[in-house]
Amino acid sequence: MNKSSDSTTENATNNVTRHVTVAVIGAGTAGQNAFRTASKTTKNVVIINDGFWTTTCATVGCMPSKLLVAAASRAHDAQHSDQFGIHADVRIDGKQVMARIQAERNFFTHNVKKQVDSWPNDKKISGRAHINKDGLIEVNDELIKADKIIVATGSSPFIPDNWTDKLGKTLLTTDNVFELSDLPTSMAVIGAGSVGLEIAQSMSRLGVAVTLFNRENRVGGLQDDDINKKAIECLGHGLTMELNSRVDDVGTCSDDKKSTAFVKYKDSDGQAQEWQGEYVLVATGRRNNIEQLGIENLDVELDDKNRPKDLDINTGQIGDLEVYIVGDANAHIPLLHVASDEGFSAGSSVCPNNTDADMRPPSIPLSIIFCEPQIANIGMTLPEVEDSGLHYVIGEVSFDTQGRSRVMGVNCGLLHIYSCKETDKILGASMVGPDAEYIAHIMAVAITNELTIKALLDTPIYHPTIVEGLRTALRDVQDKMAIPYQAQLTQEDGF
Repeated sequence: MNKSSDSTTENATNNVTRHVTVAVIGAGTAGQNAFRTASKTTKNVVIINDGFWTTTCATVGCMPSKLLVAAASRAHDAQHSDQFGIHADVRIDGKQVMARIQAERNFFTHNVKKQVDSWPNDKKISGRAHINKDGLIEVNDELIKADKIIVATGSSPFIPDNWTDKLGKTLLTTDNVFELSDLPTSMAVIGAGSVGLEIAQSMSRLGVAVTLFNRENRVGGLQDDDINKKAIECLGHGLTMELNSRVDDVGTCSDDKKSTAFVKYKDSDGQAQEWQGEYVLVATGRRNNIEQLGIENLDVELDDKNRPKDLDINTGQIGDLEVYIVGDANAHIPLLHVASDEGFSAGSSVCPNNTDADMRPPSIPLSIIFCEPQIANIGMTLPEVEDSGLHYVIGEVSFDTQGRSRVMGVNCGLLHIYSCKETDKILGASMVGPDAEYIAHIMAVAITNELTIKALLDTPIYHPTIVEGLRTALRDVQDKMAIPYQAQLTQEDGF
C-alpha cells in the first residue's frame, strides 16, 4: 500500500498469513454489497467484521424504528377517531408491543444472516481489524496483505462526554432502546433529528410521557424556515417539545427502590428547568467507526470531523490510493440507499476487467423521516438554492385544506418546490405532510431524470389522492414563473 521497503516492512511482509486481492472491513449494508460485487470477478476476497453480521438498518435502525412507528400509528388512530364518529377504549400492552418489534426485527436480521451464512467460511473473518504501520491488516492471529481495501465500518451513536457514567442504566440509544421488555413510563429524548423525532413521537403515542429536547428551534434538520415552522406546529399537537433549549447536565438520583434520571436545562427563555423520569434517550447523531482502525497508516487523511479527504463520491476511492471508504464510514450521506450504492460501486471499482455493470451514479439527495406527518427533503436545500446564484421560484401547497388530506383527517402540512426559472426544472423540495414519502419519490425521479415542470404536470395524477397536492404546488411554480400551462384543464384537487 505504497509503503517503503525497509527491513521492518520486509520482516512484516514475511509474516503475512494471507495475501488477498480485496479485503472488505465491515459487514453492514455497504460492506456486504461491496463483498458480493467484488466476489463476482475475483475469488481472492475476504470480508472482516467485528460484531453482528447483519446491518445497522435491520438490527438497530430503520426496521425496528419503523415497527415502533407502526405500533404507535395503530394506537393513535384507535384513540383519535372521534371526528369520524368512532369511539373506542384502547389498552396498550407495552410488553406485547416490544415483543412484536423484537420478533419482526429478528425476522429481518435472520434473512440478512442467512445470506451471509451462504458465503464461504474461508472468506469471512470475525474479529476487530487494525491496519498497522506497514499497511497490513491485523485481525485475530492473522496478518493480511490486501492489494485493495474497502472500509465499510459503519457508525455508532454519539454520546456526549461523561453521559454514559452519569446516566448509567437510564441511558438509552438506538443500540438498546429496542431491547426493552416493556414500554417505559417516561422518557427524555435529546435531539430532534430523524431518530429523535420518530422515537419521541411513537413513544408518546404509546402512552409514554415524553419530552423532546433540541438546542435549536428546529426539527428534522429542516433548513426551510417555513417548512420547519409548520413541522413544529403539526408535531406539537401531540408531543411535548423543549426546542431552543440547552442541556446543562444529566444524571441520576436514587431512592430505596430505583434510580431516576434527570436533565437540567435552560428553556427557550433562558430559565433553568429540570426534567425527571425513567430513561434518557440520546439521539444526538452518529459518528463513523474509523478512529481506531489505523486508516492513517494507508496515507488516508481525515478532517477535523473524521471524514476522509479526497473522497470520490462515485466509488468511495480516496485520491489515487487503492483504498475505498463507503457507507456511514465516510460520513458523506449516512443513509441506507446511499450506503448500498456506494458498496456496489466500490465492489465494482476494485475488480479487474470490470464492465461497470454495477457502478451507481451519485444519488439525488433524498431523506424521509417517518414521524406523522412525515418530513421529506429532496435535491437541493433552500440555502443551497439561494447560494447557487440561480433564478428560482418557490411553489407551495398547504395540506391543511387539501382535499384527500381533509377526508383522511390528516390535514396538516406544507410543501415547497424550488424550481429554476431558466430551465423550468426542479432543483429541490422540502415537505412536511401526509404521505410525504410518495411525493418525495416522485420528486426524486423528476430531478434525477431532469423533467421540466410541464413534463411532470403532463403525467396523470389520480383523483382524489394526497399526491394531487403535488400538482397544486407545480401549478403554483408555473404561475410564479409566468409560464402559462396550456394543457387541458383537469379537475382541481379534492373537489
